[in-house]
Amino acid sequence: MNPIQLFDSASSTFTYVLFDESSTESPRPAIIIDPVDDQLERDLEVLRHNNLKLVWALETHAHADHITSAGRLAEHAGAQTAAPDACGITTASKLLVDGDMLHFGSQHITALHTPGHTAGSMSFVWEHGSDSTAQTHAFTGDTLLIGGCGRSDFQSGSATALYNSITKVLFSMPGSTTVWPGHDYKGQTQSTIGAEKVGNARVTGRSLEEFVALMGALDLPKPKRLEEAVPANQRSGLAQTVRHDAGDANTPLSIGKAKLADAVQPADGYAGNVSPQLAFDWWQSGDAVLVDIRTDAERAWVGFIPGAVDLAWKQWPGMVMNPAYDDGIVAAIPKGKKAVFLCRSGLRSVPAAKRAAELGIEAYNILEGFEGDPNTSAHRNQVAGWRYRGLPWRQN
Repeated sequence: MNPIQLFDSASSTFTYVLFDESSTESPRPAIIIDPVDDQLERDLEVLRHNNLKLVWALETHAHADHITSAGRLAEHAGAQTAAPDACGITTASKLLVDGDMLHFGSQHITALHTPGHTAGSMSFVWEHGSDSTAQTHAFTGDTLLIGGCGRSDFQSGSATALYNSITKVLFSMPGSTTVWPGHDYKGQTQSTIGAEKVGNARVTGRSLEEFVALMGALDLPKPKRLEEAVPANQRSGLAQTVRHDAGDANTPLSIGKAKLADAVQPADGYAGNVSPQLAFDWWQSGDAVLVDIRTDAERAWVGFIPGAVDLAWKQWPGMVMNPAYDDGIVAAIPKGKKAVFLCRSGLRSVPAAKRAAELGIEAYNILEGFEGDPNTSAHRNQVAGWRYRGLPWRQN
């Protein structure tokens, strides 16, 4: 079985859908590699048409020529996101290192660190079929293309690393391995390792020194979407900043005419309300401690924020007050630091912030919370919230 290969003509990007055809589950588990934001509806329709349940939305690297839809697929299809650890994609549910496996049903793919196009670039290997019909597939991203390779002159790229990734890692695979590239600009769809070893114009017959000289002389123009795409892709394609002005119907608390991203709204009983972005900026600068007051179950089920202080305000069963809250919050906040409080939608964290203020802490509530309010279809993470804004989080 071959993967479902999809193509975005605007960026000449290939997207791949792999699924477990032997699965008795309905829908069958699947993964997607390098999805494109402009093709979200197409990809969701492919999943529906083939009766597939998306388990993983996966990146080969942080792309510079298009924006990924991985984060949106996590919301629309329930997938988890995965990306190479060295790419700086802070919102991925799982950060991959060489040798990691991602499972979908009885199938799995294996991550290979193949740097050079970018420092974090990965290829993925899928071995499919029984002993007699086994076939190895390599999804090589921008590392190895058909008859060529990706560039190496930005995003911590390295021609030396790229040469070694191609010749020592990918070319060590069986010659029959099918190569599925991240891009093609000539109407080609696939190749093999054997064919690339003998006929790749960039690599075949060249020493490392010759390859480095060739790559250094290419003098390619920057990708048109570089400045826009890379920052967006480092947040799984999700929004970069708060986009709603005060008074917007999606904003849970009005703050006059100032933008949520930049303003603090004074509050009764605690220091104020802040946007997810401002809270994140304070936290990252060391000015504040981020306190996640959701229940343990919420963090385990919906997602958690690495590095936050996890201290429930109320707990299941019964959503009863956490008797350890007072001692926990006093111990968690060093003198002279702010505390920013996060709950599901920015409401439950208000009394938690008020109580912290009573205990002598400079306390702020994070507007929108982790998931934001539901939209008109009763779906969260669609109009507001920490996740929607593209700020770091993980899933178990």
